[in-house]
Amino acid sequence: MSGRRRELASLPKAHLHLHFTGSMRHGTLVELAARDGVHLPEALVADWPPRLSAADEKGWFRFQRLYDVARSVLRTPEDVRRLVLEAAEDDVADGGRWLEIQVDPSGYAARFGGITAFTDLVLDAVRDASARTGLGIAVLVAANRTRHPLDARTLARLAAQYAGRGVVGFGLSNDERRGTTSDFAPAFAIADRAGLLLAPHGGELAGPAHVHACVEELRAGRLGHGVRATEDPALLDRLVARGVAFEVCPVSNVALGVYSDLTSVPLPQLLEAGATVALGADDPLLFGSRLEGQYATMRAAHDLSDEQLAELARMSFQASRAPSDLVARALADIDTWLDPSPVSA
Repeated sequence: MSGRRRELASLPKAHLHLHFTGSMRHGTLVELAARDGVHLPEALVADWPPRLSAADEKGWFRFQRLYDVARSVLRTPEDVRRLVLEAAEDDVADGGRWLEIQVDPSGYAARFGGITAFTDLVLDAVRDASARTGLGIAVLVAANRTRHPLDARTLARLAAQYAGRGVVGFGLSNDERRGTTSDFAPAFAIADRAGLLLAPHGGELAGPAHVHACVEELRAGRLGHGVRATEDPALLDRLVARGVAFEVCPVSNVALGVYSDLTSVPLPQLLEAGATVALGADDPLLFGSRLEGQYATMRAAHDLSDEQLAELARMSFQASRAPSDLVARALADIDTWLDPSPVSA
């Protein structure tokens, strides 16, 4: 390993696993809650970031309850615009060049005039934030697997209507131990016909069998998490051969009790198998760590070299739906990060 330790904030990155409400700054949450008299539990105030676990249904329920409380402070279009702008600013500060932010419009529809009106608002906020920060931003529409699969079809049709107009993918989130994955296949078929990236959550709370289901039944091209595929080397090899990418979120894996500590997150096994990996922050509001933090923790936990970190950054762009010219510039700048040209006198 090289003795030189380059600054991670200047390493160009694409961020492919960030949830909408979970991207909110903690200070913004507290401020908006105070404005409208929303009572925040101590886990989101004095005890922030909260101690979490998803080892059982009760633990996941607590996590989801905190997420729902946070969502409730978004009351106006200006709140939504502020959230998107601040998420963009934070990614830029962390070296972000491209962001794919994931949102379930049905979670906000009642307050913002329906799923179409809310999607229009988010996409307008994305355009504005991108213009103001220089960060490329796109949206993944995500269904909730705790809701009826017919709801997922409605969201897939919505996503398809916006394909090529700011929406680049379709996902499936919430507790992957709930519901039957195959029931969501018709929704993913709708998204697939529209040319959208298929990126369901799988292989975090549930093991290799669910990773297999996501790939075979939902035709996933990218996996939200997917880390537990390492428990089945033959499956992992098949995923690598198919080119399925992994959105790995180390800090949230540990916070939710999937792994006991950061050294147990199986990033080296994924890289050894030849997997395409993009590090993501998942829900910084609940886990207390943003994009640069994922690279920093994996550098420390696995003694990653700058060359390995640069390769992770390259893969984040290769797994993205970013425009080709943005990707080309970012890859060139990653090379410069590794081997900067001498500055002339």
